[in-house]
Amino acid sequence: MVKAVDGGGGRGIRLIEDGDALAGAVRRAIEESPSRQVFAERAAVHGIRHIEVQIIGDGQGHIRHLWERECSIQRRYQKVVEMAPSSIKDRTLIAQVIRAAINYCSLGTFEFLVQPSTKEFYFLEVNPRIQVEHTITESVSSTDLVRIQLLLAQGASLESAGLRRIGQDPESAPPLYSLQLRVTAEDVKRDWSLSIGKVQYFQFPSGNGIRVDTHLVSGHATVVSTDFDSLLAKVVVTAATWEDVVSKARRALEDTRIVGVETNGNILRAIVAHPALTVGDFDTHWLETNQQHLVKLGSEVSAAYAKSSLMSTAYTASSSATSISSPNISTLFRPNDAWSVDLTPLDQTKRNTKANEQDAAPYHLRLTRVLRNAFPTIMAAEITFTSPGSRGPVPYRMELSSTSASSAALASHHRRGDPANPSHVTVPFAGKLVEVLVDEGDFIVAGQTVVVVQQMKMELEVRAGRGGRVSWVIEAEDGEEIREGTLAAIVEEAEVDDIKAKL
Repeated sequence: MVKAVDGGGGRGIRLIEDGDALAGAVRRAIEESPSRQVFAERAAVHGIRHIEVQIIGDGQGHIRHLWERECSIQRRYQKVVEMAPSSIKDRTLIAQVIRAAINYCSLGTFEFLVQPSTKEFYFLEVNPRIQVEHTITESVSSTDLVRIQLLLAQGASLESAGLRRIGQDPESAPPLYSLQLRVTAEDVKRDWSLSIGKVQYFQFPSGNGIRVDTHLVSGHATVVSTDFDSLLAKVVVTAATWEDVVSKARRALEDTRIVGVETNGNILRAIVAHPALTVGDFDTHWLETNQQHLVKLGSEVSAAYAKSSLMSTAYTASSSATSISSPNISTLFRPNDAWSVDLTPLDQTKRNTKANEQDAAPYHLRLTRVLRNAFPTIMAAEITFTSPGSRGPVPYRMELSSTSASSAALASHHRRGDPANPSHVTVPFAGKLVEVLVDEGDFIVAGQTVVVVQQMKMELEVRAGRGGRVSWVIEAEDGEEIREGTLAAIVEEAEVDDIKAKL
């Protein structure tokens, strides 16, 4: 395993199972490291659980743990679902992991990879900060970790910070169970690509044992862009038994809706509906291994929810009221709205003289008819546009749609892939082309990486859906911006024996 020293959030991590992939994997890990530093360690990947221990210390030798969290349900080393305590039933093994944590000042999370069958565990890293999943530790221990961290920074003792009553026998599980579900603006069917746009409507669950942490605020428009992380909300469910947690989580996700961007809601519903979650039968590769089945299951579960007449009525009424009545959610455009537009080049060499600037007339744009308004996600309108020196306004139909692609990517003339054509390897998201890993005439196998594309500082691999002979490859420079739907390669069918002979 090669890791960036300062990657974080799943960035800069590459599993290397084949020596031929070493150079490319190291190169991509370095590109995702701000300091361009990486290190290598033995990979522990089969049947492994991701366990982390919440530690609190005063820097004077006094230290306490707040039990463990499990983050095994993840993809591309990015956590999706977290729980406390761990689903590992062997508390003796868990106690050994907890005791492996060392003296520490303030809050820290010690992360380990644990192999329950062999009772081996490996130290991963220490995160000296509050983590996204701190919510479930707060829920099972009835603490406020942010408050405790601030008190310790002011010199408070562990007891005065409210930790006197917390039990310290790691073989005894905490009194409650908690589960956190990360709701993100990602399109799982398109390889978890970022879904940008405006959140037009949202609804989150409430009730006993339900906590929702989110930056979405009612009455204020929120736009998902490529500038920030895709996390929209954390739905945290807590109960006295694990079975109750899972049951409440299913109901909580039934009450969770976000309109305007694609989310991972369907696959979260599939995860909590799957029996593996209830019995704790999963590891760090479970989600990626079962993703195709989970996507199908999630769609079925969500469709069943939508059939509820009560929920459908409430959803329709709420979304209609939000999208039509609230001017804070959709920017209000009306027929005959007009703007005077002055365009001044930022390039000094292209600017007019001062006299010419004073004499130049502005452009004029007027809305004659609003056809659709879900700005900034989508807008369609009929307009008139008048340029300086023109004889009069020229009518146009204008259509706007948000995109994560750059202007360079949208202006590119690369071929578009056909989703219905099994020979096409299509890039399902916009981004910067990092590397093309195949050439025309190559024989490849299904699942082999064809190109690597960077999006939101993550280098994502686009893989072939089938094996065969590469008959065409995109001609683009490394670092070039490409748009969603760009055709990366064409893979023609070939006999299995031919493929094996050429590999």
